[in-house]
Amino acid sequence: MSEYKAYEVVEISDKKYQGGVVTKNVDDLPPGEVLVEVHYSSLNYKDALSANGNKGVTRHFPHVPGIDAVGTVLAAEGTDFSEGQAVLITGYDLGMNTAGGFGQLIRVPVSWVAKLPAGMDPATSMRLGTAGLTAGLCVDTLLKNGLEIDQGEVLVTGATGGVGIIAVSILAKLGFQVTASTGKPEAEGILKAMGASEILDRNEFSNSSPKPLLSERWAAAVDVVGGDTLFNVIKGLKYGGSVAACGLVQSPMFQASVLPFILRGVNLLGVDSVELPLIQKERIWKKLANEWKIETLDQVCSEIRLEQLEDSLATVLSGAAVGRFILNLRS
Repeated sequence: MSEYKAYEVVEISDKKYQGGVVTKNVDDLPPGEVLVEVHYSSLNYKDALSANGNKGVTRHFPHVPGIDAVGTVLAAEGTDFSEGQAVLITGYDLGMNTAGGFGQLIRVPVSWVAKLPAGMDPATSMRLGTAGLTAGLCVDTLLKNGLEIDQGEVLVTGATGGVGIIAVSILAKLGFQVTASTGKPEAEGILKAMGASEILDRNEFSNSSPKPLLSERWAAAVDVVGGDTLFNVIKGLKYGGSVAACGLVQSPMFQASVLPFILRGVNLLGVDSVELPLIQKERIWKKLANEWKIETLDQVCSEIRLEQLEDSLATVLSGAAVGRFILNLRS
């Protein structure tokens, strides 16, 4: 397989970008130890930013986005991988400045490549993708910090996005009472089907408040929003509670007070799924394939082809997406 199809983004004029399906050659790929035939990828907010020319994500164009990929090894000389082996790649520089999963072929360093865990099929791995890995890391972080079921409600903000909806599902599967915050009231049925016991309007958290503390309610939280929402969540944590923060949809900045930290002993826990050592990613993938397996995940996923990418990326960028898009490259 020397030629392959890819969704490539080009800069057609100053700060104006356009994407389309093109035919490329394997020689166009960057150096790396492992050549992979990509079967599926998934759509993430970072992919939408890259496709729209965000130089904070991708510096040089033309470029093939796609921060997630699953497929089979075509060549991997000098490594422990064998031809035909199912592998999974998420994060690191894939799809940012290295040609990514929106192409039928990728070539990457061996240090980025994980074995597809037993019990997980390729399509399911991309229904999860970076969003699922991040959600799993958030839950894992809260559990490591002492979260237990009898401590009370767990809040998930941005709950209709990929990270949020999967975090809701994992927490509910583990037996927690989950409250979901969203700006999409029409998604209440979906969120409750995924395990949320209560739905709150995001406006309850998104506005700045001069109060340094709010009534104690949340045993813990997963926040993908950032900004004033994050600080309002911190203000409402119970004594000793924790929030796992992994996003900045509202803003990367927020004004804070030390009072929740020194009067209630709460914890702000940062979560990164991009540069995390591969061994730690593999541990979470194994959980997602087994004890954290979400049986209803296909209900919140839409499968698309390369030709549908442009419209789907626009949906993700606008914040209108509910659940996940999975990209099928096997055609």
